[in-house]
Amino acid sequence: MINYDYIMVRFGELSTKGKNKIDFIKTLGNNIKNALKDFNNVGIDIRRDHIYVQLNGEDYLPILTRLQDVSGIHALSLVYKCSKEIDDVKASALELIKQEKGKTFKVKVKRSDKQYSIHSEEMTRIIAGHILRNTDNLTVDVHNPDILLSVDMRQEACYIFSSTYEGAGGYPLGVGGKSMHMLSGGIDSPVAAYLLMKRGVMVECIHFASPPYTQQGVIYKLEDLLHKLNRYQPRIRLHIIPFTKIQEAIYDNVDESYCITLMRRMMFRLADRLAHRRKCPVISTGESVGQVASQTLASMNVINAVTNMPVIRPCATMDKLDIIKISEKIDTYEISIRPYEDCCTIFTPLAPKTMPHLDEVIEFEKKFDYESLIQEALNNVEVKFISEDDEEIL
Repeated sequence: MINYDYIMVRFGELSTKGKNKIDFIKTLGNNIKNALKDFNNVGIDIRRDHIYVQLNGEDYLPILTRLQDVSGIHALSLVYKCSKEIDDVKASALELIKQEKGKTFKVKVKRSDKQYSIHSEEMTRIIAGHILRNTDNLTVDVHNPDILLSVDMRQEACYIFSSTYEGAGGYPLGVGGKSMHMLSGGIDSPVAAYLLMKRGVMVECIHFASPPYTQQGVIYKLEDLLHKLNRYQPRIRLHIIPFTKIQEAIYDNVDESYCITLMRRMMFRLADRLAHRRKCPVISTGESVGQVASQTLASMNVINAVTNMPVIRPCATMDKLDIIKISEKIDTYEISIRPYEDCCTIFTPLAPKTMPHLDEVIEFEKKFDYESLIQEALNNVEVKFISEDDEEIL
């Protein structure tokens, strides 16, 4: 029986990066090492066209499962390594294909070592013929085979594989920079954070807390959500902004229908300043177009007016059911629906403006000194650092 030696990591979209490809591959290699840090025996072999994870006797299944969450990986294959001697290649290919289920097969040979004496087409015929002569129920199907047996002849050895698994795709975490991400504790914002991570963007999170109107349970909920997201980003900084005084000032001075609009403008002002402080070039949110009053295009336009910083909304065009599917996939859904309300849901007006006017908003903001309140909030930020290892670093 064949025991797999390696898991081969394919890059996919990463392969298009030209001169930056080497840096991207190094970052991906480091992310893989971190993801597999609990598997003591594995080795990592980083090359220009693939990364090989050497199993060294470790069970491949938990390693494979862990690697499927690492962004930047297009696909993963279980690989058996043998010598390039033709008899060894034939025997290994036959043994491997006997372990697979199916009635039809195709052999695909890649001769990466151009000095190897047998050309790809001839090698394909040799291996396929050997399989047909030594099995009873297999036939060749070059168009839609049940089993695709791949043989890669490299300079140092021959690599054979037939089982390929889907990876997370996207880019390696960290190559896309960093975003200041608004995290409410609902369903959408953790999904948006996950989608950013898939594109190689690291996140720092900002949350607006309004005690005593909001409960400590909200913070525990956020920590649990971030622990789920630690699977994709091992350490996440959480900034908890005291928002009570700002919220009370809004409700004391502003027509109720405009309160949500002003609250969101204050949140974006705070996120903008904290993003500059933390050297994050963008702000990100879990907003989806039209989902609530503050997420109509007219509302977004008025709210966005307080910042010149780009705002990324990964969920903007997604249906709620699609967002829920992703939240279930990343295991955040059950946490997100815990009955702890954030400051927006607690202070939701009965009839919020869906088409706010910027000039009216500006007039409302003149009624109170929001700048001093924003500065006070920034001076009293609580910082938590959520990590896979349950460390808290301030």
